[in-house]
Amino acid sequence: MEIEQRLRPLLLQGLEGDSNAYQRFLKELSAHLRAFLRRRLAQRPDEVEDLVQETLLAVHNQRHTYRHDLPVTAWAHAIARYKLIDWLRAHAAKGALNVPLDDVQELFSSSDSEAAQARRDLGQLLQTLPDRQRLPIVHVKLEGLSVVETARITGLSESAVKVGVHRGLKALAARIRGTS
Repeated sequence: MEIEQRLRPLLLQGLEGDSNAYQRFLKELSAHLRAFLRRRLAQRPDEVEDLVQETLLAVHNQRHTYRHDLPVTAWAHAIARYKLIDWLRAHAAKGALNVPLDDVQELFSSSDSEAAQARRDLGQLLQTLPDRQRLPIVHVKLEGLSVVETARITGLSESAVKVGVHRGLKALAARIRGTS
């Protein structure tokens, strides 16, 4: 939460034309991303800096997609994850990546604080949805209840639960992409 409180105002000021604030945003974000990526590429420390730079470039190029009502860190982490996945795919395709299957999950696992932050971010995103979309997502996708159980709990029909999940996930994806 602390990093969010530091980054958000700097990015917003930068988007309004304050180049000093934007430079501070990029500097603080680079340190945060470096730690984020270092945990995921512990076996490949030489690759971290390249991925940080690629991510910062993507953040800069996509800064117009940032939605002011969403957390900056969630937006930046999503971009960093895509860059990491692209890197992993490229190196796996070349046969240069030899990661035992037991270690693969660790590449994508998050620290406890990141998980807590992700839960908060998800909660904030879910609160933007109407109940007819939010409740089916919470019950079916997060709690693992069946469509029948969710319909009984919410008072919605089974088809309304399915439609709510579909439309809600579509709305969340659009918000994250910044197209809604």
